[in-house]
Amino acid sequence: MQDLKVTLIQTPLYWQDKQANISMFEEKIWEIQEETDLIVLPEMFNTGFSMEAEKMAEPMNLHTFKWMRQMASQKKAVVTGSYIVNDNGNYFNRLIWMQPDGDYFTYDKRHLFRMANEDEHYSPGQKDLIVELNGWKIKPLVCYDLRFPVWSRNRSNDKNELEYDLILFVANWPAVRVNAWDTLLEARAIENVSYCLGVNRIGDDGKGIAHNGHSGIYGPKGNALYFADDREEIKTVTLSGEELLRFREKFPAQLDADGFVINN
Repeated sequence: MQDLKVTLIQTPLYWQDKQANISMFEEKIWEIQEETDLIVLPEMFNTGFSMEAEKMAEPMNLHTFKWMRQMASQKKAVVTGSYIVNDNGNYFNRLIWMQPDGDYFTYDKRHLFRMANEDEHYSPGQKDLIVELNGWKIKPLVCYDLRFPVWSRNRSNDKNELEYDLILFVANWPAVRVNAWDTLLEARAIENVSYCLGVNRIGDDGKGIAHNGHSGIYGPKGNALYFADDREEIKTVTLSGEELLRFREKFPAQLDADGFVINN
C-alpha cells in the first residue's frame, strides 16, 4: 500500500441551487495546490439535504455527473460525493465515485433518515461498495449510515484479510447532534481497525437547520489525524499505509470477530 492523499472540502451550501454549488466547488477544487488522490465533497453537495426529490433530481450522465467527470480528469484525482438521482422513476441519494479515467462506481444511501422523512421521498440502496485506489480498499457511505455498525462492519475473508482500509462518510449532519457524529466516526475507526473519514457541511440550510462541520479523519487507534471544527476549510491529509499494516499485524482483532449475514 502506498500512502494515500485525501482532500476534504468543508463548506456552506447554497440551498437547492445546483449551479451555484457546482461553481463554488469548482473554485474550491482548483484551490487545491497539493497533489491529491481523492477529493471528498459532502452529502447532496449540489442542493443541500433536500426532500424535493422530483424537483432537484437529475438522471445519470447529466450535468452534475459530467461535471464530476471533468473535475476528476482535470485534477487527476478521484472525486466523490452524493447528489439526488432519478433512476427510472426511483429517487436515490446516490454517491458517485468518479475516477480520473472516467470510470465510476455508485453507492445508494442505505439508511434513510426517517426523522426528516427521507424514507418517504427516496428509495434505499441494497448493495454496499468497496473500491480500490492506489492499493487501498475504500468503503464509501452516506451520513445516517454512520449510526449502523453492522452495515459498516469491516469483515474478513478466508485469509483473514479485511475488506477495506478506509471507510468514509459524506454528510449533512446537523449541529444539534454533532456529538454523535464525532463519537461514531472515532468508533467506526477503532472497531474496524481502519482509517475513518467524515466530511460534513457547515452553515444553515433552507429549513434553518444549523450545521457545524466537524469533518475529520481518525486512525485505527481512534486518534484524530485531522479535525476541522466549524470553519470553512480545504484540507489535504496523507494517510500512511505502512502504519496501518503495522498496527493490524500487532493487533489482529478481526481474528476474534463474530461472523454474520445481512438480510436485505
